[in-house]
Amino acid sequence: MILTVQDVKDIAVGAAILGSGGGGDPYIGMLMAIQAVEKGKKVELMEPEIVDDNDFIVPVAMMGTPTVIIEKIPGGEEPVYVLRAIERYYNRDAKFITPIEAGGVNSMIPIVAAAYTGKPLLNGDGMGRAFPELQMVTFHLIGVKATPMILSDERGNTIVLDAIDNFWAEKIARAVTIKFGGSAYIAIYAMMGREYRRGAVKGAITLALELGRAIREAKKRGVNVFDAILDITKGFKLFKGKIVDVKRFNIGGFARGEAVIEGFDEFKNRRMTIKFQNENLIAIIDDEVIASTPDLITIVDIETAKPITTERLRYGLRVAVIGIPCDPKWRTEEGLKVVGPRYFGYDINYEPIEIRVKRLGL
Repeated sequence: MILTVQDVKDIAVGAAILGSGGGGDPYIGMLMAIQAVEKGKKVELMEPEIVDDNDFIVPVAMMGTPTVIIEKIPGGEEPVYVLRAIERYYNRDAKFITPIEAGGVNSMIPIVAAAYTGKPLLNGDGMGRAFPELQMVTFHLIGVKATPMILSDERGNTIVLDAIDNFWAEKIARAVTIKFGGSAYIAIYAMMGREYRRGAVKGAITLALELGRAIREAKKRGVNVFDAILDITKGFKLFKGKIVDVKRFNIGGFARGEAVIEGFDEFKNRRMTIKFQNENLIAIIDDEVIASTPDLITIVDIETAKPITTERLRYGLRVAVIGIPCDPKWRTEEGLKVVGPRYFGYDINYEPIEIRVKRLGL
């Protein structure tokens, strides 16, 4: 299929829902992609099954602290720059472009690169949501190396990074990103088609598209928007209330902190605390964990159903909190080693959200 401007808008909304509070600001990313499509650039979305074993596939993205990305508005040509740089390094042309994660800006960056290069965009990604660190992708789980990778800032400073493993790639790239001013453009996890077909979370873009379209159409028809979200994602309404406190710190290249929500309606006299590191990681009602990474925790405006990224959380917002089951790849033993709650320093075992919700009677 060829993506239209309306498709881009719907994908931006849907991907921001799936981004679990991270993945960058959806509005900025959407403007970049719309600008490219409105210039008459064609973006063809293709299914992973058509990829040949030896096709060269490159994910492109932004890396850094979401709050910084808001202040350093991209010009639009940056994703193409890093894509061309990694093609020169490998001395071969990328056959396809793919997102690395779901999320506002990082669902849009590959669309921009596809538009300006004419390369097809693959309907998959490496997370099915957003995560804060480079090794937190499904390609890592099957042994694909993150490096050699390209990092560039908005000035054109460029680094080729080749690390001994994906964890070291994260550490070094994070340090470089901080020196770049808190954000960088990256081409990473360059791989062959056979690896992509095996490792990708397939259908990630069309899921975001379906989700964004359902939200838009529900508003138009005047039906319950939250029911539409929950139907498509097989998710759960976890909480409803007003944000009464937000603590946020930029530490080590991440936006870390927590938001406290005071419940109303059926959640009156209850309190939810959401802890985040770029993305929402843990949701606690009173003293009970109701959802944890790698399942998705998404905060949306209660009036508009617009997703609220972690950098947009503020006192007084009236919100609903939605929990969504993650891709099954993350629920494996290897997946939980990389993205489970204990990796992030929380002293809890992962338990699927559907089990936690049933036990608490929500």
